[in-house]
Amino acid sequence: MTKAELKDFLDAKVEEYNHPRFLEDDPLQIPHRFTKKEDIEISAFLASTIAWGNRKSIINNASKLMDLMDHAPHDFVIGHQTEDLEKLSLFVHRTFNGIDLGYFVTSLKNVYTNHGGLEGIFTTYQTRDSMQPAISRFKEVFFELPHETRTTKHVSDPLKGSAAKRINMFLRWMVRDNSTGVDFGLWKDISPSKLSCPLDVHTGNVGRKLKLLKRKQNDAKALAELDINLRKLAPSDPVKYDFALFGLGVFEKF
Repeated sequence: MTKAELKDFLDAKVEEYNHPRFLEDDPLQIPHRFTKKEDIEISAFLASTIAWGNRKSIINNASKLMDLMDHAPHDFVIGHQTEDLEKLSLFVHRTFNGIDLGYFVTSLKNVYTNHGGLEGIFTTYQTRDSMQPAISRFKEVFFELPHETRTTKHVSDPLKGSAAKRINMFLRWMVRDNSTGVDFGLWKDISPSKLSCPLDVHTGNVGRKLKLLKRKQNDAKALAELDINLRKLAPSDPVKYDFALFGLGVFEKF
């Protein structure tokens, strides 16, 4: 395929898959249950944090998280006392457990009380052409309170070689416009041009077949390579192709 043919092909797949009907089987349905900005942010952050493994299990467990937080995640985060964390202690999704969840809630209270919220941190630390350094700085801020070492693995650090799939997905949800009813477009001071595609086994494999990616590992170097090639196709909104790559991989076994 020529570059023009590839762009036409992927643009058609974006049109097909960037549609609310796909929310039925996607963790992104969780924040769509809310209207308050902070509820959307917090539910999206928590849902993306546990977004690995079976998609049905992810959605079920993210729903349980919202149950535990009385379907008012921002109020729960801001108003919780130490004893309120006890009811979170039995939660588990794969290796993310009640200890991790308790810290996440405690840290989110600190983030919203002292750092201008999730948006404030990422907006403050964004760089001219990438959100990856901001993700690394976010992790520093997020773990500035006393915590168990085990919990740190649930926030990836791109500057230590991770593709940071889940947090790049969270940023996509928050930043890309909501014209199709899929993403939210809540964070107006971050340009979609700075976003990176959530790189997983599906987007990686399809990217390699389409010669958008040569590197075999799905790591930070592969993400940088994919960024370059997707930005050639759509400089202002490269991550719209997440839908095309993921859809081709999951639904079409491309």
